[in-house]
Amino acid sequence: MQAFDSHTGTAVPLMMANIDTDQIMPKQFLTRIERSGFGQFLFHDWRYNADGSPIEDFVLNQPRYAEASILIAGENFGCGSSREHAPWGILDHGFRAVIAPSFADIFYNNSLKNGLLPVVLDGADVLRLAALVEGDPATRITVDLGACTVKAGDDFERPFKIDDFRRHCLMNGLDDIGLTLQYEADIAAFEASRSQRASA
Repeated sequence: MQAFDSHTGTAVPLMMANIDTDQIMPKQFLTRIERSGFGQFLFHDWRYNADGSPIEDFVLNQPRYAEASILIAGENFGCGSSREHAPWGILDHGFRAVIAPSFADIFYNNSLKNGLLPVVLDGADVLRLAALVEGDPATRITVDLGACTVKAGDDFERPFKIDDFRRHCLMNGLDDIGLTLQYEADIAAFEASRSQRASA
């Protein structure tokens, strides 16, 4: 997976609580077997009319947020089913981080395992950050995983917490497979010795 160290970009505010994974990635798109290409389906039922035309007032369809790479959301983001397709879609759309007051546990862990950084900030700070972006969509936000801080504008800087192990994995681009492959030589040596014992 792609490593995450520090990312600077603009943001899009989607300030609703309890956004569930079926809204993030509707169930009709779960039949795809590859991880790529899900960005076009992100928030599909909120982004498009029944005839496929875009719903103009939905934030992801507004030109001023077209280049956003950070999503700001309400509390309990990613609740609902455990579908890994939700972080896949968010990443494929171009987002590197999601900032919210809280996340559903399974979504939070799935995000970290796929290279998407979920950042928990105090609710008042999330609202302030969203207000900065709504006032000026060109506001640059820096999410620094090394320093565990979020910075925006001239006077917004807040720390956030993340498990040290997950932070290490994300900064080094290590998913579960990558972690296992770090021990590839040891695994190969064990398999060779086991094969020798079996044939003796």
